[in-house]
Amino acid sequence: MMRLEWMIAWRYLRSRRRSSLLSFISMIAIGGVIVGVSALIVILGVMNGLQIDLREKILLGSPDVRVQSYGESLSIANWEPILGAVLDVPGVVAAGPFVLTQALASARSDYVEGVYVQGIPAGDSAPEVTDIRDRAIDGSFSFGAGDGAVVGRLLAQRLNLFPGDTLRLISPASARNSGLLGMLVPQISAFPVTGIFETGMYEYDNGWVYLELGMAQAFASMGRAVSGIEVKTTDRWAAPDVAYRIDSTLGFPYRAIDWQTQNRSLFSALKLEKLAMTVILLLIVLVAAFNIVGTLTMVVRDKTREIGILRAMGLPARSVRRVFLWQGMVIGGVGTALGAALGVGAAIALGRYKLIALDAEIYFIDHLPVVLEWRDTLLIVVASVAIATLATLYPAREASRLYPVDAIRHE
Repeated sequence: MMRLEWMIAWRYLRSRRRSSLLSFISMIAIGGVIVGVSALIVILGVMNGLQIDLREKILLGSPDVRVQSYGESLSIANWEPILGAVLDVPGVVAAGPFVLTQALASARSDYVEGVYVQGIPAGDSAPEVTDIRDRAIDGSFSFGAGDGAVVGRLLAQRLNLFPGDTLRLISPASARNSGLLGMLVPQISAFPVTGIFETGMYEYDNGWVYLELGMAQAFASMGRAVSGIEVKTTDRWAAPDVAYRIDSTLGFPYRAIDWQTQNRSLFSALKLEKLAMTVILLLIVLVAAFNIVGTLTMVVRDKTREIGILRAMGLPARSVRRVFLWQGMVIGGVGTALGAALGVGAAIALGRYKLIALDAEIYFIDHLPVVLEWRDTLLIVVASVAIATLATLYPAREASRLYPVDAIRHE
């Protein structure tokens, strides 16, 4: 019986002289499913790619967890015992102190620009908390004799800096550098450029300068204090749990902030955008489902006499339902398969060949990244086939409720 139902369904789908319009409408319905599925796969791939690409680039210079303190100075004076306590927390792989401040940078001209200055330990024994040291494209993070500076590529281009040149940094006015009559005097320091780094993320490459920890402490007039402690965990997804354990171990006035919390607004915006785009593009699949309903309804009206003859010959009502269920499943299945193939192919091409360039000054990245996740693709395929199948229920039910005599008399 199933073979007969399939043959009838296939016959109704094939192009015939009398029903060529219905076949054309079926192709339109298949095309709608193709567009919806392929667009959904590509867009979700783009959203995943943006999240992963930004996350990886952010974590090049940002640790899994940062330990800082509350208070007016926002610094940790006696940090060595705190570092030891952090290293004893389960899940911590490496940890090291850092200094973070802001400054004005200049080189050969009077042009100055605001930058972030971060001090990190130097030498072979320096903890590998982030991967920033592996991103030097000219020179290195050795800091020379300890007084060197490593500059982001875009910042170096604007200041016309190369390894061996001198970078001047002007610190913000500090009470520790007060001059006559108690006036605040900015500190001006010169550092030889020992390296240039590139992360691919505009924020780092455009406005960050790295110094050796001791030089950064002196530049920021912090004495022996540091801004905090950077922590690397066994797994970045375990960072929130490790941060919680560090908080519990250290207590007030210290706080541990994981990388997701540090960049919460950015990743929340990306998640919301992904959800919005998914809902919008899912509407395309729903429109295609309405096309399927309309197509099969027209088929029922066009084939009413044939359905009545088949019922009079003994074809059960459930078989009539299956005939139209088969048609809807064919339309949905073919459209989904072709849409998935087109979407996956387009996503792979966009990701591999970087076909869409972006302005790094606006989007932080220079091309549109695409990352396919098999769970998203599988969910799209299942949802598309399910929607197409549900769209056949109404016309299939109407076809099965036709009375043989009334259907045969239908004109």
